[in-house]
Amino acid sequence: MISTHILDTNLGKPASGVTIQLYDAAHQLIGQGVTDQDGRLKDFGLETLVAGEYQLEFAVAPYFAAQNVSTFFPKVCICFFIANANEHYHIPLLISPYAYSTYRGS
Repeated sequence: MISTHILDTNLGKPASGVTIQLYDAAHQLIGQGVTDQDGRLKDFGLETLVAGEYQLEFAVAPYFAAQNVSTFFPKVCICFFIANANEHYHIPLLISPYAYSTYRGS
């Protein structure tokens, strides 16, 4: 399972309404969703997961535009590798208009 959440470090609160797309190693779209009020996307609706490389693409420009805030990063792309398809992979994103950070969560 792959999940994520976004925290807006500029405001100190979750980033809701952000569209996130999930791509496989061939850069084919395999899942997508929108963060909820808690800034979370708990499931991409994948029935099976295989070991390999994946990419999450976060469309953050519309989120910042809705707040009348300009941003240097129109989207954030995070590539990661799944070694064990039976594990849960949680990839959080911390954003601000001019910086972002990520890590493997739990």
